[in-house]
Amino acid sequence: MGRVSRGLCGVALAWVVVTGASVPAQTPAAAPAAGPAAVPAEAKKVKAAVASSSAAIDAGKQLYAKYCRFCHGNTGAGDSTMAPKTMQPSNLTDTTWTRGSTEGEIFWIIQNGAPPKYDMKGLKGKITDQDTWNLVHYVRSLGGIPKS
Repeated sequence: MGRVSRGLCGVALAWVVVTGASVPAQTPAAAPAAGPAAVPAEAKKVKAAVASSSAAIDAGKQLYAKYCRFCHGNTGAGDSTMAPKTMQPSNLTDTTWTRGSTEGEIFWIIQNGAPPKYDMKGLKGKITDQDTWNLVHYVRSLGGIPKS
């Protein structure tokens, strides 16, 4: 019985080698997108749940220093040398915001990441909604976008 078992193992091994060599390599499926290709339209309508104040802006500035300045830079100009070379962080001080500039749109991006490629990952689950609103108020205080 031992010779039969070894013989079958040898045949099975030969079969795996022969058929495995004839199967083309499979490419892994592309990773699913992290979210929609753009900020959802309903985000534009969302109003801040935390009022803008000097205390909220100061709290947002501290959060910005911890989570955002490494890519967006100390002033928000998107000029940090620490950002990955494969991405260009948004300039938060200019007047052109392609992903949306309302309170709700900025909140959505901070929470979910920046579409369409999501190089900027969202902070949902890392900071509270109140902290997110404080960040929104700080980002808006940088002066690049009109308050709407």
